[in-house]
Amino acid sequence: MAVNTEAIGKMFAPTTYAVGREKVREYAAAVGETNPLYFDPEAARGAGYADVVAPPMFAVVYASRSVVPALFDPEIGIDFAMMVHGAQDFRWGELVVAGDEITTTARVSDISERAGMGFYVFETESRNQRGDPVCAGVWTNIVRGAG
Repeated sequence: MAVNTEAIGKMFAPTTYAVGREKVREYAAAVGETNPLYFDPEAARGAGYADVVAPPMFAVVYASRSVVPALFDPEIGIDFAMMVHGAQDFRWGELVVAGDEITTTARVSDISERAGMGFYVFETESRNQRGDPVCAGVWTNIVRGAG
């Protein structure tokens, strides 16, 4: 089965994520963070932030929901059972804090085939409620046996 490159450039509907204080705390604890800015609103306010600050990789929480529809889009044709995570790259902008509403858009930036595997690359752009960029992501998934 060859990969279908016709979906390159396809955009997906934006998703919006309301960042909650407890979600930030839960994520920070789950990944072993200890910085008080991620847990204590008073520490965060003392440092000049409106509320607890989300660790940088919290981007996976608010941005990944925009990629999920692409993974299951029949036009793209990913065999999810054969998919493995290839890579993620992020560029961060404004810090995300509890109370922010983050809107993320996703698009297919590349589909290719190499060595019998399909490479599916998605780009996301996330902005806060003020329109400030908070994160740009590149998500690469590999499908074994695509060739």
